[in-house]
Amino acid sequence: MIIECQSIEETQEFAHKLSHEIPTGSVVALLGNLGTGKTTFTQGFARGLGIMDRVGSPTFKLISEYDGTPHNLYHIDCYRLENANDFLNIGGEAFLLQTDGVTLIEWANIIEEILPLNSITIKFSRVDGHPNNRKIEIIKVSDES
Repeated sequence: MIIECQSIEETQEFAHKLSHEIPTGSVVALLGNLGTGKTTFTQGFARGLGIMDRVGSPTFKLISEYDGTPHNLYHIDCYRLENANDFLNIGGEAFLLQTDGVTLIEWANIIEEILPLNSITIKFSRVDGHPNNRKIEIIKVSDES
């Protein structure tokens, strides 16, 4: 599925709706360059779960945890990590196997080799000639390999 959002608000509204479709226990890999909408998407996703806390990029603290309904949200930013070993050294595997929430991982390409096979990948990119528009591509990878 590919959609094009024309504003921050539209990206957040799309994520809000999508938050109701992603099942508990899912890992969502968010891929894209700086400024393509990964954190904006996460903010809308959090609102969809009833989370009213300020949701920002956890670039320096790496992991943010939020209590939501019907499940919690775990927001991870791998930007400052070198590789999957760095992620495992901070206890990251617990967030790949959790059962009470959804884990959204920005810069998930850094830990790609340890992501669960049934992860959902969402790719973000800018749209040439339209500085506020973002292309969002959702790839649901089946665990029936």
